[in-house]
Amino acid sequence: AKHAITCSSGTDALLLAMMAMDIQPNDEIITTPFTFIATAETIALMKAKPVFVDIEPDTFNIDANLIEAAITDKTKAIIPVSLYGQPADMDAIRAIADKHNLKVIIDGAQSFGSTYNGKTDSNLGDISTTSFFPAKPLGCYGDGGAVFTNNDEYAKAIKMMRVHGQNKRYHHKYIGMGGRLDTIQAAVLLAKLPHYPQELADRQQVAQHYTGTLSDRLQTPVIRPNRSSAWAQYTVRVNNRDTLQAKLKDNSIPTAVHYPMPLHLQECFQYLNYKQGDFPASEQASKEVMSLPMNSFLTDKEIKNISDYLT
Repeated sequence: AKHAITCSSGTDALLLAMMAMDIQPNDEIITTPFTFIATAETIALMKAKPVFVDIEPDTFNIDANLIEAAITDKTKAIIPVSLYGQPADMDAIRAIADKHNLKVIIDGAQSFGSTYNGKTDSNLGDISTTSFFPAKPLGCYGDGGAVFTNNDEYAKAIKMMRVHGQNKRYHHKYIGMGGRLDTIQAAVLLAKLPHYPQELADRQQVAQHYTGTLSDRLQTPVIRPNRSSAWAQYTVRVNNRDTLQAKLKDNSIPTAVHYPMPLHLQECFQYLNYKQGDFPASEQASKEVMSLPMNSFLTDKEIKNISDYLT
């Protein structure tokens, strides 16, 4: 991207993106309910309204076919999430955004280094964001994030807003935040960045090995032919999740559920008046998804050991 602006977290990256776009109270932003809370939490923090659209059952990403029906005269932007590391259907989303004069902010917290039609996910939105939280594919040793854009005006505003809106020392053009990336975290990322392309390739190998081993017994991840994933998670669907998680835990194999409750059913979003059954694909996924150990250093023996318990 033309501009890569580091910041204090992936959450603050989303806030900075919306601040640069001048999102106002009561504006509506369309996104997915099957994601980490930061995606919609930041919309609410801007006093805007999160409007949810269900997911594709196979990719877990926002279903572009459902977006247009959710657009109103208050809609200002769409935030697709590149869940588990794979970008959403950006051609369709971009066509809808252009038709209705909407902005696109990519929540790429899990997908730094992924691609869509050969283009990095840092270039897919009007503004794209990522996270460098330690659990992410490229992680620092604490919190960190970045904002990417090819728009000079957005970049100029974001650079000021992350230092309290300053255009020069103690002169404040905007209401901003203390959103700089910590220097030590920057040093960690600079040391790791040259190795990252190889780590992405290694993650791909691990994912392929998992899929080759598990696809005959579980529903394994679906990656569309025109995309690549950063493999933040390797997430399968299972019918007996509690039993399998307990079995794996008994054998010292950690698992996680990303995510056990869709956002529209969370207590903090009760004011949006969604109810059980509104987004069935998201609700079903929350009952079945299970993330297995995933990193670039897993050996074939370890993958086989994990897979042997998944029966």
